[in-house]
Amino acid sequence: MKVRAALIPIAVVAGVTLLVAAAARDPLRQPRRSSPANVTPTLSSAVATVDDYLNQSWTYANIASAEPADDLQILRRLSLALHGTIPSLEEIRQFQTDTQPDKLRRWTRRLLDDPRFADYFAQRLARVYVGVDEGPFIIFRRDRLTDWLSSRLQADHPYDETVRHLIAETGLWTGAPAVNFVTSARIDEDFDENKLAGRTVRAFLGQRIDCAQCHDHPFRDWTQDQFEGLAAHFGEVSLSPFGVEDKPQEYTIQDRETLEDRTVAPSVPFSPTWLPTAGTSRGQLAAWLTHPENRRFRRATVNRVWGLLFGRAYLRPVDDLDDPPPTDAPDLLDLLADDFAAQNYSIKHLIETITATRAFRAASTIDGGDDKSLAAAESKSAIFPLVRLRPEQVIGAILQAASVQTIDRNSHLLVRTIRLIREGDFIREYGDLGSDELQERGGTIPQRLVLMNGDLVRELMESNLFNSVGGTATMAPTDEQCIETAFLICLSRKPTPPESAHFVAQLQDSTDESREQVVEDLFWSLLNTTEFSWNH
Repeated sequence: MKVRAALIPIAVVAGVTLLVAAAARDPLRQPRRSSPANVTPTLSSAVATVDDYLNQSWTYANIASAEPADDLQILRRLSLALHGTIPSLEEIRQFQTDTQPDKLRRWTRRLLDDPRFADYFAQRLARVYVGVDEGPFIIFRRDRLTDWLSSRLQADHPYDETVRHLIAETGLWTGAPAVNFVTSARIDEDFDENKLAGRTVRAFLGQRIDCAQCHDHPFRDWTQDQFEGLAAHFGEVSLSPFGVEDKPQEYTIQDRETLEDRTVAPSVPFSPTWLPTAGTSRGQLAAWLTHPENRRFRRATVNRVWGLLFGRAYLRPVDDLDDPPPTDAPDLLDLLADDFAAQNYSIKHLIETITATRAFRAASTIDGGDDKSLAAAESKSAIFPLVRLRPEQVIGAILQAASVQTIDRNSHLLVRTIRLIREGDFIREYGDLGSDELQERGGTIPQRLVLMNGDLVRELMESNLFNSVGGTATMAPTDEQCIETAFLICLSRKPTPPESAHFVAQLQDSTDESREQVVEDLFWSLLNTTEFSWNH
């Protein structure tokens, strides 16, 4: 959809033009300084523990680890993982001029403190908790749930506390947004206790027990009786004018063999001593699930966050984990999980720890490595995995590449509205990964075609005074700086000497009238590279 220039306030136009000019002319420009360092001895100790484990595992497996990635590559990874988009030219210029110690850790904290992190992670977690379906009319409000999750992530409330709210909260779906976890499973006039039980174990214990609804699990220790006992914890849930409540009542199901109704008492599949003796059935389940000794809960959480950061979980599938290893032989998940619990279940601390490790900061290639050695290195987190961007990351990156300024809550209302509309249209039309979003799969063919042949990229990359293409074409003082700016905007890196020479030659062969078209073609080419569509 095209936007008339008259709709853009003069102040916005002037601001964008000046910023493009300054950014193109001065690669060391720094409009704002990053936040002060927030590196604690506890964080450094946790990172050192993880890195030591990784080093030992690489040595034992005789695997060569990749060299560290350069700082701009890591900034791109952080931005994609935490904000769902690439860094803006504005952010890149600030990053380039930051010469203070511990730059990457401070920028990680800066990205975590940005509301875009809480908003993006809330959307990712909501998919895990309630799926992607519309849910029942009126009593399910996805927007209220994601807003609530965002506020808790922004404030860094303890994650175990958040989970207890999701499982056991009472009230209206608008005033007590956590109850939307329960109302999302209401079908017709009843709550689906089986759906809630299966979703709870998948989301918070990282295990699939759905098939135990009908029979004992063929490959795991889960039994049908255990599944029914878990589902019974949701048997007291009822709906009243005051919202979701817990009404003391027996939970009855129809026996599949006798077809007679039978009563099922709430129970848990292991460690029943963790259950409190008082409270509602849901409250007891929530307390058991998040019990300090429940390694499965901590490990599942750490593994999922690892997956959200790398695009691939440490152990896969993310929701079908094996039983934990013996306590006297902890693995990497245990090390991170124990630190996670010690830091009061802080998601931000967990992210800071993981993103500071050698695994996250490693390059995606090994010099001289063949396919076999690369696969072995990836299996041991000795290189950063190559992962295709998610649909919302692709459209978010395209929209950000069209703008020099950072698109965030401070952007003009028109800019934010257009982004919201375009993101929704793109995801609906070209693929939504659903709730099983960490399952490995390739991008859709229509998604690739829209990048190569669709009107969206052509429209966004059409040179004008208000976008990055026009600003780069008209404001860069030299051809070399024009090419460098385009690469930084699209790929978050500088061009190699051969790349620069190739495109500079095209600019030098152009006329004043055709220069903007050459820059448009350059942006289009960069957005259609494999490099743009993958995290690396």
